[in-house]
Amino acid sequence: MVKNIISLVVRKVPRKYLQLFSHHVLKVAAIFYTGNRVQCPVCDSHFRKFLPYGRKARENALCPNCLALERHRLMWLFLQRKTPFFTKPLRVLHIAPELCFIHRFEQQPNLDYTTADIESPLAKVKMDVHQIPFPEGSFDVVFCNHVLEHVADDGLAMREIRRVLKPGGWGILQIPLFYPLKDTTFEDPSITDPREREKPTDRTIMYASTAKIIPSGCARPAFGLRKTGWCGS
Repeated sequence: MVKNIISLVVRKVPRKYLQLFSHHVLKVAAIFYTGNRVQCPVCDSHFRKFLPYGRKARENALCPNCLALERHRLMWLFLQRKTPFFTKPLRVLHIAPELCFIHRFEQQPNLDYTTADIESPLAKVKMDVHQIPFPEGSFDVVFCNHVLEHVADDGLAMREIRRVLKPGGWGILQIPLFYPLKDTTFEDPSITDPREREKPTDRTIMYASTAKIIPSGCARPAFGLRKTGWCGS
């Protein structure tokens, strides 16, 4: 029942309204998920399980307190355990910022933190990732999660991200992968109708396996890549 309701809401309610109001509604839902079986590392809250989430809702995904999903919890742990993100003075650009991160990153005394997006009401800078309005070498870190699969030119977007990174800077650019993984990356910029996006190929770009993303995508903007093999274990 809850799974079906959340799936319907995610598919039908415009994203900007979800970003503005969903956390208030889920505070009530959190009462019914009280327990100690799972812990969210982002907000340090405990529940008997996480809420389902997604257009085709998956179980145990969404933290009812801070709205962190699986990928957000993994990213938080990676930043804590494998980077100096929470200790070193850094200038950070966060494209399409997630609600679970914004306040926590803004409160970090070591960070000069800027949020940006083309439409999100949560971002402070209105920006098209194809034309980032900052000078070359402006940021130590760039986050851009689940954006590249929606843009008209992912290569241009990545080149822009690379341009605004300082020498030695780094970024986290998450993309969705659909299983079973495809042998070739699917791209169709003509998919703009929201109804068409409900189909399995519901992105402008559907990436193939990671091994094939590297030469076809990331190599074009000349990113330096390092395979870590780290998955939070």
